[in-house]
Amino acid sequence: MNSVQTVTLSRDCDGVQIPVGNVVSLPAGTDVDITQTLGGSYTVHALGGLFRINSKDADALGLKPNEQVGQTFAGGELADEKMVWEALRTCYDPEIPVNIVDLGLVYDMGLEDLPNKNKKVFVKMTLTAPGCGMGATIAGDAQQKLLALPGVEDASVEIVWDPPWHQSMITADGRRLLGIE
Repeated sequence: MNSVQTVTLSRDCDGVQIPVGNVVSLPAGTDVDITQTLGGSYTVHALGGLFRINSKDADALGLKPNEQVGQTFAGGELADEKMVWEALRTCYDPEIPVNIVDLGLVYDMGLEDLPNKNKKVFVKMTLTAPGCGMGATIAGDAQQKLLALPGVEDASVEIVWDPPWHQSMITADGRRLLGIE
């Protein structure tokens, strides 16, 4: 979403305070400016700060929840590396309109075959700033999207700090979206 939309919350809902990561109850009747609607969550400006609202609370914003952000896969097809990267591209930092892959936050990804033919996914990622309180929220979002892939039984998303993230890690697509070509 590129334009800001102002709405009034129709009911109380939880918001994750950006960038500290605290969960705050946003009361019904609060006017919020929706500033980003990417990856199935909503970034809103309200009460003097930014908050991330989950898709399950879209109705409080007067919106329909995103049923499933990402790809629909043919029946019987198990997750592969391409599907994992596609799922990770549906995860966003709530302050930046670029997915975590194109931001250069994902450092490593691996798939392990399990004895029952299912998969385990391992991801190592970082954040744009070590003090960011949104790490658990972003990593949790990535983990849930990976677990929704066909045949993925387990997913581990680890936050790492080495090497430190730098703007040079942003992909060409990410740079274009941010206007820093």
